[in-house]
Amino acid sequence: MLGYIINTKQNEDMLRNMPHREFQDLSIIYRWVVNTDDKSMYSTVIRNKLAEEMGMDEEQLFKAAAENTRRIMPPVVQSMNEVMRDIFVADGMPKELADLMVGEQEPEMTMWIITNESKINGAASMLYEDKLHNLAESVGTDLYILPSSVHEVIAVSVEMGEPEELAQMVSEVNMAQVELGERLSNQVYHYDKDLRKITLATDTPNKRLDGVVTEQGLVYETKQSR
Repeated sequence: MLGYIINTKQNEDMLRNMPHREFQDLSIIYRWVVNTDDKSMYSTVIRNKLAEEMGMDEEQLFKAAAENTRRIMPPVVQSMNEVMRDIFVADGMPKELADLMVGEQEPEMTMWIITNESKINGAASMLYEDKLHNLAESVGTDLYILPSSVHEVIAVSVEMGEPEELAQMVSEVNMAQVELGERLSNQVYHYDKDLRKITLATDTPNKRLDGVVTEQGLVYETKQSR
């Protein structure tokens, strides 16, 4: 049993037929691992009928997924510099030269990649609060979390910019560079290191991920009624 996160608004029709748990503008869904081998993992989405056949309610699915996902797909937090260094070394660059090319940045000015060891459907790793807390403590500030894709999110210090500007950047990258099926959200999240809690930092109108702005009609009707 594994847990993944998807965008609620974009997948609302599908979510009607499957057990899930809402988290801000996202939803946690569950997959049953059918088989694994050295290179692959085969799983199927758990819909209402399968959950009933398994005799498990949403609470039981959530608890099993929370434990199994962390064990099978451990969360990973890396600085962007570390990621780039690994890419250079994997391409054959000597480690010493890769270190020189990448350099170092102060923690509060660094972008941090949060994913899992397989780097597949790793955005759910943002749900492990202890990882966020340790990162925020090392950075020394609260964090903004930018949903890069369903595979990873990016965390930055709140001193790196205003959430609305960051959300605009996320939306532009989503529309131009990320396949629709891999887009996670156009919102930015705020992690409060003292409250140890994630909340939405923005409330942009483009809640769907296919470019459809769902609130436009409501805004127009409100103005017309005045």
